[in-house]
Amino acid sequence: MAEIKKVFTAEACPPAGPYSQAIVAGPHIFVSGQIPADKSGNLITGSIADQTTACCNNIIAILKEAGSDISRVIKVNVFLDDMANFAEMNGVYEKFFAHKPARSCVAVKQLPKGVPVEIECIALSGRADSKL
Repeated sequence: MAEIKKVFTAEACPPAGPYSQAIVAGPHIFVSGQIPADKSGNLITGSIADQTTACCNNIIAILKEAGSDISRVIKVNVFLDDMANFAEMNGVYEKFFAHKPARSCVAVKQLPKGVPVEIECIALSGRADSKL
Protein backbone atom coordinates (compact mmCIF):
# COMPACT_ATOMS: atom_id res chain seq x y z
CA MET A 1 0.00 0.00 0.00
CA ALA A 2 1.28 3.45 -0.92
CA GLU A 3 2.32 5.80 1.84
CA ILE A 4 0.30 8.99 2.22
CA LYS A 5 2.21 12.14 3.19
CA LYS A 6 0.85 15.58 4.02
CA VAL A 7 2.64 18.56 2.45
CA PHE A 8 2.97 21.97 4.08
CA THR A 9 5.14 24.95 3.23
CA ALA A 10 5.18 28.38 4.83
CA GLU A 11 5.97 29.74 1.34
CA ALA A 12 2.35 29.35 0.16
CA CYS A 13 -1.05 30.42 1.42
CA PRO A 14 -1.94 28.42 4.53
CA PRO A 15 -5.02 26.20 4.29
CA ALA A 16 -8.25 28.10 4.95
CA GLY A 17 -9.85 25.05 6.56
CA PRO A 18 -9.27 21.50 7.80
CA TYR A 19 -7.25 20.22 4.83
CA SER A 20 -3.65 19.92 3.65
CA GLN A 21 -1.99 22.11 1.04
CA ALA A 22 -1.24 18.86 -0.77
CA ILE A 23 -1.10 15.12 -0.30
CA VAL A 24 1.53 12.83 -1.79
CA ALA A 25 0.14 9.37 -2.50
CA GLY A 26 2.39 7.01 -4.42
CA PRO A 27 3.79 8.79 -7.46
CA HIS A 28 1.12 11.53 -7.38
CA ILE A 29 0.83 14.88 -5.64
CA PHE A 30 -2.70 16.19 -5.15
CA VAL A 31 -2.55 19.96 -4.63
CA SER A 32 -5.59 21.45 -2.91
CA GLY A 33 -7.34 24.41 -4.48
CA GLN A 34 -5.19 27.51 -4.26
CA ILE A 35 -6.83 30.89 -3.94
CA PRO A 36 -5.15 34.22 -4.65
CA ALA A 37 -3.58 34.80 -1.27
CA ASP A 38 -0.02 35.34 -0.07
CA LYS A 39 1.94 33.14 2.34
CA SER A 40 0.41 35.03 5.27
CA GLY A 41 -3.09 34.26 4.02
CA ASN A 42 -3.79 37.83 2.90
CA LEU A 43 -5.97 37.99 -0.20
CA ILE A 44 -4.35 39.42 -3.33
CA THR A 45 -6.35 42.16 -4.98
CA GLY A 46 -6.05 43.47 -8.49
CA SER A 47 -6.77 41.97 -11.88
CA ILE A 48 -7.67 38.37 -12.64
CA ALA A 49 -4.14 38.13 -14.10
CA ASP A 50 -2.65 39.19 -10.74
CA GLN A 51 -4.87 36.79 -8.85
CA THR A 52 -4.19 33.86 -11.21
CA THR A 53 -0.46 34.53 -10.81
CA ALA A 54 -0.84 34.30 -7.02
CA CYS A 55 -2.65 30.95 -7.32
CA CYS A 56 0.09 29.58 -9.58
CA ASN A 57 2.88 30.86 -7.33
CA ASN A 58 1.29 28.99 -4.41
CA ILE A 59 1.18 25.83 -6.53
CA ILE A 60 4.87 26.23 -7.40
CA ALA A 61 5.84 26.61 -3.72
CA ILE A 62 3.77 23.59 -2.67
CA LEU A 63 5.14 21.38 -5.44
CA LYS A 64 8.70 22.43 -4.54
CA GLU A 65 8.08 21.40 -0.93
CA ALA A 66 6.72 18.08 -2.19
CA GLY A 67 9.88 17.50 -4.25
CA SER A 68 8.36 18.22 -7.66
CA ASP A 69 7.75 21.20 -9.94
CA ILE A 70 5.07 22.74 -12.11
CA SER A 71 6.34 21.02 -15.27
CA ARG A 72 5.26 17.70 -13.67
CA VAL A 73 1.59 18.76 -13.40
CA ILE A 74 -0.64 16.36 -15.34
CA LYS A 75 -4.14 17.66 -14.52
CA VAL A 76 -5.46 21.09 -13.56
CA ASN A 77 -8.91 22.21 -12.44
CA VAL A 78 -9.65 25.93 -12.64
CA PHE A 79 -12.69 27.43 -10.94
CA LEU A 80 -13.90 30.90 -11.93
CA ASP A 81 -16.79 32.83 -10.44
CA ASP A 82 -17.43 34.42 -13.85
CA MET A 83 -16.52 33.06 -17.31
CA ALA A 84 -16.02 36.67 -18.40
CA ASN A 85 -12.59 36.24 -16.73
CA PHE A 86 -11.69 33.18 -18.84
CA ALA A 87 -9.49 34.91 -21.44
CA GLU A 88 -7.51 36.94 -18.89
CA MET A 89 -6.99 33.88 -16.68
CA ASN A 90 -5.88 31.86 -19.72
CA GLY A 91 -3.31 34.49 -20.66
CA VAL A 92 -1.52 33.95 -17.34
CA TYR A 93 -2.26 30.23 -17.08
CA GLU A 94 -0.50 29.39 -20.36
CA LYS A 95 2.73 31.02 -19.11
CA PHE A 96 2.84 28.74 -16.06
CA PHE A 97 1.54 25.59 -17.74
CA ALA A 98 3.33 25.78 -21.11
CA HIS A 99 3.46 21.96 -21.25
CA LYS A 100 -0.36 21.94 -21.55
CA PRO A 101 -1.52 19.42 -18.95
CA ALA A 102 -5.08 18.11 -19.08
CA ARG A 103 -7.48 20.73 -17.71
CA SER A 104 -11.03 21.53 -16.76
CA CYS A 105 -12.29 25.07 -16.24
CA VAL A 106 -15.71 25.67 -14.78
CA ALA A 107 -17.74 28.59 -13.57
CA VAL A 108 -19.06 28.29 -10.05
CA LYS A 109 -21.52 30.44 -8.14
CA GLN A 110 -19.08 31.35 -5.39
CA LEU A 111 -15.55 30.55 -4.16
CA PRO A 112 -14.05 30.63 -0.64
CA LYS A 113 -13.49 34.10 0.80
CA GLY A 114 -15.25 35.63 -2.23
CA VAL A 115 -12.24 35.21 -4.54
CA PRO A 116 -12.82 35.07 -8.32
CA VAL A 117 -10.41 32.20 -9.13
CA GLU A 118 -9.15 28.98 -7.54
CA ILE A 119 -6.77 26.42 -9.06
CA GLU A 120 -6.04 22.83 -8.01
CA CYS A 121 -3.87 20.24 -9.70
CA ILE A 122 -2.37 16.77 -9.74
CA ALA A 123 1.35 16.35 -10.40
CA LEU A 124 3.86 13.53 -10.58
CA SER A 125 6.47 13.21 -7.88
CA GLY A 126 10.07 14.11 -8.69
CA ARG A 127 11.58 17.00 -10.56
CA ALA A 128 11.59 17.22 -14.33
CA ASP A 129 15.39 17.23 -14.39
CA SER A 130 15.68 14.11 -12.19
CA LYS A 131 15.64 10.50 -13.31
CA LEU A 132 12.67 8.61 -11.92
